[in-house]
Order: sequence, then C-alpha cells, then structure tokens
Amino acid sequence: MNRTWIILGATSSMARAFARAVSQEGAGVLLAGRDSEDLAALAADCRLRGARIAEAVAFDARRPDGFAAIIQRMEAEEGELNAAVFVGSMPEQAAIDADPSLIDGTVTDSFTGPARFLQMLAPLMEARGGGTVVGVASVAGDRGRLGNYVYGAAKAGFATYLSGLRNRLTRAGGHVVTVKPGFVDTAMTWGLPGMFLVATPEKVAEDIQKAVRKKRNVIYTPFFWRYIMLIIIHIPELIFKKMKI
Repeated sequence: MNRTWIILGATSSMARAFARAVSQEGAGVLLAGRDSEDLAALAADCRLRGARIAEAVAFDARRPDGFAAIIQRMEAEEGELNAAVFVGSMPEQAAIDADPSLIDGTVTDSFTGPARFLQMLAPLMEARGGGTVVGVASVAGDRGRLGNYVYGAAKAGFATYLSGLRNRLTRAGGHVVTVKPGFVDTAMTWGLPGMFLVATPEKVAEDIQKAVRKKRNVIYTPFFWRYIMLIIIHIPELIFKKMKI
C-alpha cells in the first residue's frame, strides 16, 4: 500500500528524525514548513533514505489561506494519507508577561493553526477509510506551571482537540496518536534552565513509530514522563501554587 505522510513543522529536530524514519520504511513524505531551503535539503535526504516521494511544501500555521493547496496536493496521492504535527512555538513566559500580544502567535502555532489544518484534512481521511494523525502535544499541557503556562495552555487545548478527532476518525477506520514529550534536545529547549532527563529526537521518533503501529491513543516519551506527570498532577493546589516549577 502507498503511504504518504504530511509532516507539519518538518524542520524541527523531532520532525526530522520522524521523517527520516518513515522514509526508511518507503513512505512518501510531504515536508511542510516555512524554511524552503532547509525543507529542500531534508527532502533530498529523505529520498536517499528510501522515501517513495519527498517534497517540500510551504506551510505557516498563521497563514491558513495556504492550507487548501496542501490538502489538494495530498488528495493527488493514492493510498493511505497520514499527518504528523510537530508545529509549535514557546516564547519565554517572561517575554509573554512583558508583551501579552505574544499569546496570539503561541496559541496559533501550537494549537489553532494545526487544528484548523487537521479539520480540513479529516474529511479526506474519512473518504479514504483510514490513516493516522500524530499530534505532538506536551507534558506542559498536563498542568499549568509558573514557567510556561501560556504554552502549556495551548498544548492542553491541542491535546483535547486530538482526543475529539480520535473519536471522530476511529469511526472511519482512522486513528489519532497524541504524543506528550518531556524534555527533548531541540532548538526550543536549548539553554532553558532546569532541564533533566533529556531525550534525543531519534528516541522520540522511535516511540512515535511504535505507537502508530500499536494504535496507541496517548503516549509519553520517554515513557517515564507518564509517572513524573502523574505525581505533578496530584500535588494539591495549595502546595503546588507555592512551588517554583
């Protein structure tokens, strides 16, 4: 079966690792993002690794007028259509506190832009009778924390959206995997204080592939973040609001 992945935010570290991994399986990849030169280089890399097709596609979560053209490009591919969403932005909370207008871009990049794209893609996946959506949320969405509560709120919203989309696509033979990474060695986390138990993008990509094959609903990656967040979620609010985490 022909299998095609549209990868949103394809030049992020996790997305690159995932694109290379599915290319080695012979899937086609449409690499969507804003940096055309970087995307073209990644497409060439994916073709060398065995991708059936590998193309760069212009995508900006803040420019929904370009979404329809991507959907049309996907429709031209035969077989199973899949989507992996790695899009997001995380300004420092202090910067948002100083300039609340940054909230708009953070929420659009991390939630509403990708959700709008997936909402347009869903009917096509339903018509094909299958396919998988991988949506990258974050452990930051499990509880609002002093250090990044705006980003966490955006990712919490995206996780809730993915839950509803999973409910919808399951009825048509599709599936949605919600991915909640902990700390990952990416450009978004470089230089941040308090980093520990940092995973590689390759490890995250491996966990995502396993989750897709096993049709998992929600995964934490690496796995131990499930237990870390379980503890954090159950800290009483009276105590939690005094903690600096």
